Amino acid sequence: MKKLLLTTALALTATAGLAQEIVVGAANVSSYLDPGRDHSNVGSQFYYNTFDTLIDRDHDTLETVWVPALATEWKLVDPKTMELKLREGVKFHNGDDMTADDVVFSLNRMYQATFPPYKVRSKDRLSNFTGAEKVDDYTVRIHVEKEEPLWETLVSLQQVMIIPEDYTKALSGDPDVAEDGDFEAFSLAPVGTGPYSVAEFVPGERVVYERFDDFWGEKAPLERAIVRRMPETASRITALKTGEADIVTNIAPDQLALVNSDPKLKTEGSATALFHVMIMNVNHPKLTDPRIRQAMSLAVDRDTLNEALWLGKAIVPSTHTMAEMGALHQPDLVTFEYDPERAKELLKEAGYDGFEITFDTDPVYYTNGLLAAQAIVEMWSEVGINGRVNVTTTWSGGSPNLMVRNWSNPMYFADPFGSFGVMWAPNGPSEGEGRFNTDADYAAIWERFRFSKDVEARKTAYAELMDRIKQDPPVLPLYRPYESWAMSKSVNWAPKPGHIPYVLDFRAGSISFNES
Repeated sequence: MKKLLLTTALALTATAGLAQEIVVGAANVSSYLDPGRDHSNVGSQFYYNTFDTLIDRDHDTLETVWVPALATEWKLVDPKTMELKLREGVKFHNGDDMTADDVVFSLNRMYQATFPPYKVRSKDRLSNFTGAEKVDDYTVRIHVEKEEPLWETLVSLQQVMIIPEDYTKALSGDPDVAEDGDFEAFSLAPVGTGPYSVAEFVPGERVVYERFDDFWGEKAPLERAIVRRMPETASRITALKTGEADIVTNIAPDQLALVNSDPKLKTEGSATALFHVMIMNVNHPKLTDPRIRQAMSLAVDRDTLNEALWLGKAIVPSTHTMAEMGALHQPDLVTFEYDPERAKELLKEAGYDGFEITFDTDPVYYTNGLLAAQAIVEMWSEVGINGRVNVTTTWSGGSPNLMVRNWSNPMYFADPFGSFGVMWAPNGPSEGEGRFNTDADYAAIWERFRFSKDVEARKTAYAELMDRIKQDPPVLPLYRPYESWAMSKSVNWAPKPGHIPYVLDFRAGSISFNES
């Protein structure tokens, strides 16, 4: 009888756990939900609950441990072809069975992109992939142009999460043809295979997840999760204190003590795998001399920014590298440093005449972004640079009038290609928007870095790229910001080290609740 009572109690506890509903107060909510086109910090929060990749990784560790997801096994059948066996019995949220047709459709929408937003994402990270083909209903093959040293890494990207072919094609126009209108419509009514379906989406305002009972894996622990936009930090904290929210995002370090002083609340945080950066337009007529940009970089005391804005919790890098990059992590490189005296010398050598340099910043998008911009302009003034902060909600990164602005450079996947490379590769977004230039030598170095199978050869080539960046800088990584989430003490949740930045992971094993 005792064993029976214990078993019954455990079952009731599990059922109670599965009945949980939470509300998340988020600083921002996406204007669309489509994992293929999105690579924003805001968007990265929302996809892991609803969509699956063919290959996943163990997100509980920084170590790269690949695990089966929608593919149960995979192998190279030749150096340029990977074959994957698909999991059977997987259903999409609309009830359709997932087959190889859906997988090939999902992959080729990126590998052979025609929809303009997909073409951008395909170009900056998937350009080596030529296409996917169906072998049978549960077997697919993926082909590349050059031998690929990052197979699993690039097959596990958010951008190649799997979506339903028939559902998507039927959203607009001809149901037998994939059209731009279908993908636009999909971004407002997304369907995946993950543990939660999107029950409601109000662009820029609210996302409502509901548990998907036909999920192929371990059932979701929440019945519902509601993510609401609460743009002001004070409003998010108030919502938490009053019980309107259970978790809130983007809490600056100077607010942590306020939250932690409340006996009902707590915080979780980490130096996220993302750099806040200062980007410089190398093609602006006033900034073509690299000595001026070197001086702008050397004048910035990033350690002081860290202490003042992040209470010393951020990570200031010596080069564009992160521990998450594993064997490719190179903290011994010194690409970026603080040297105000050298900055003054370079300005004099360049004949800087005191012209104004504008620093664009959004008022609220980046935690501490405006404060950092203001502090940097003050640091510039100490070496003789005439700077001015320009507060704007308009993205100016592609404008020929851009001089300097803040930006973020996430680690989209755990490799230098997945952070620096996605932004500053030849023909990448920075060059495409006209604020960065590469040449044949840079492209040759990049080729060695990108496609060598030897780790040491890749490290050597990456060091050469960093030297090019040092001599002719388009960017200064300021720090890896220490991002924090605040929550009720009844909630057990924290960002996982193996995720890309900002993911709100509510899958089984990622969130639980204390007994009240």
